[in-house]
Amino acid sequence: MSLATGKYIAVMDADLQHPPETLRSMFAAIEKGSDMVIASRYMSGGSAEEFSFFRKLVSKSATFIAHLMLQETKVLTDPLSGFFIFRKGIIEQDQINSSGYKILLEIVVKGSGTKFVEVPYRFNPRLKGKSKLSLTENLNYLRLVLGLSGYRPLKFVSVGISGILVNEGILYLLAYSGFFHGAITHPVFAAIPSIEFSILTNFSVNNFWTFGSRRKGHLISKAARYNMFAGIGGVINYVAFVLLTLGISFNYLALNLLGIFFGVFANYIFSEMFVWPKENELEKL
Repeated sequence: MSLATGKYIAVMDADLQHPPETLRSMFAAIEKGSDMVIASRYMSGGSAEEFSFFRKLVSKSATFIAHLMLQETKVLTDPLSGFFIFRKGIIEQDQINSSGYKILLEIVVKGSGTKFVEVPYRFNPRLKGKSKLSLTENLNYLRLVLGLSGYRPLKFVSVGISGILVNEGILYLLAYSGFFHGAITHPVFAAIPSIEFSILTNFSVNNFWTFGSRRKGHLISKAARYNMFAGIGGVINYVAFVLLTLGISFNYLALNLLGIFFGVFANYIFSEMFVWPKENELEKL
């Protein structure tokens, strides 16, 4: 990259599985002002017929993980493509730490480009050699995505654990300890303020730590959106708790904990997509 003198840099496989003739349409597209043009196997007009069912399953799963954990990629149908062309100035060489097909993820996430175009291409059959796909490669991919995400999923989970402690603590104080002199005694009713208090504390920590790099925007507006979407998870938590409490004779704190887990996954998705989003633009040809 540092030795390249042109305006654009193209990345492709040398085994002709990436058809060189597609570069013509890619170059024409980037000349219209885009920051990057990605050749996609999965948009209309593209194909990856050579892939076995298992290979397609792995590829689709990896794409789902990228879309879930790296919001910058959600506009792309093929974020793992190894065939693309980009404007030289959108990223520096020392910003890229990975190798192989995963390099696209780093450029999309770390680079300054925001305008992307996808063009379809047909992935050609392999004539010689073997695929690099292996368990090690899959683990390296997960490690890369986790690092590029700023470890947000792990941070979110750790904040969620602290929220569980807050939730369980408030529930205990209201329904069991007698600290409030029996103002709220039944756990079914005490669970409501417990959930809301944990939602607000989780928002505060997530806003300043988990999604600290996306903190721009009106705090009250973000808090309202978080409370609304987390409230959906809270409703899932509450309904599960009530059903379990009324249907199972078991410790209510343990049942509340189980109810909390039902809402965690939904909370993370809503937070990534709607409360602290980071958007890129996919241009239409």
